[in-house]
This record gives sequence, C-alpha cells and structure tokens, in this order.
Amino acid sequence: MPPPPKPPPPQRLELSTNSLRNTSIASKDDAVHYEIVTRFWHPHLTKINRCDFENLQVTTVAEIDRGSGDEPRVRFGDKDEEWMSASKFMRYDHDRIGGTFTGSADVRYRWIMKKGNLQLVKDGDEGETPVAEFHPHKRHFFVFRMSKHAHLEIKPQPGVTGAMERLIVSYLLIERKRRDSRLRVKVEKS
Repeated sequence: MPPPPKPPPPQRLELSTNSLRNTSIASKDDAVHYEIVTRFWHPHLTKINRCDFENLQVTTVAEIDRGSGDEPRVRFGDKDEEWMSASKFMRYDHDRIGGTFTGSADVRYRWIMKKGNLQLVKDGDEGETPVAEFHPHKRHFFVFRMSKHAHLEIKPQPGVTGAMERLIVSYLLIERKRRDSRLRVKVEKS
C-alpha cells in the first residue's frame, strides 16, 4: 500500500520592503505578484495592483484611502465600486491587536497575535490553526541590511486563495494599526 500523499507546501509571499505604502508581495516564481503603491501626487491613496506577467497586465484590485485625520476607507474592484469604511470591512479588536473580516464564500477570518507573529485563523476555529502567518524581517546584528525579508506564509486552502486581495488589504490595515499603536518617544530640545 502506498503512503498517503503529502500535503502541498505553504505558499510563501515575500515582501520586498518594510514599507506598507510602497512594496510588492510576490511568490518566488512571480506566479502571484501584488504591488502596493502610494504615489507622491496622491499621498493618501494606496493602490493594490495585481500583476500578471504572462499576459503583461496590471489590474488595480483594491484601494485604501487615508484622508487627513479620517478613518481609512477601502474599495475593492474598479472605480465604479463604492467606498466602505475600514471598520465596516474589518472589525477591529479593541483590547488587543487583531480583527475580523469576511473573505470569499462568506467565510470569516480573524487576525490574532500569537507567539509574537500575526496569524490569520478561521473565525470560530477552536484549535486556532493558522491559515496564514506573517513573519517579520530580520536584520544583520539588528541594525544593518536585511538578512531575511518579511513574508506571508499561506497554507493551501481553497477559500484563502480566492480571498487573496481581501487578505492583503486586511493585513495592511492590521499592520498599520499595530505600528501606530507602538510606544512613540518624542525628543525635544531643552
């Protein structure tokens, strides 16, 4: 009797920079490639573009609008779609870093902080088995160039690959909230 088939390996999407405004999220073979771009003439508007290198097409799949002092807004699809507030798309946890959003086929996902990493789990999953996990970048001696880029590790499941755009937008919103909540130290001249 042959051994059972091995499960497919997780998909690793690497972030090219540590910025949330201008970076790319791509697999090693560029089969999955998303570009996050904030132009200097629209500093409040971040676009998420899907790049198809076989057909030489770039498609805007989502936009995040951060008006001055306002709550961010999110829009999926083309320019004809309606804007929705980020709190309508993503229900944030008020007592900790994380939040819940609805992916494809009305499946709810939750970002949680576990073992120092952001993890995406299905909402209501008792075992909290991660569907996706964010691994932060590492630097040589904690200061120099990056020795290892940050990456999203996505487990192969049918609902997750269909909700890739929503996963990326939710990651950008949660990570921005996490970075903004860090303790900031002000240095003033005396």
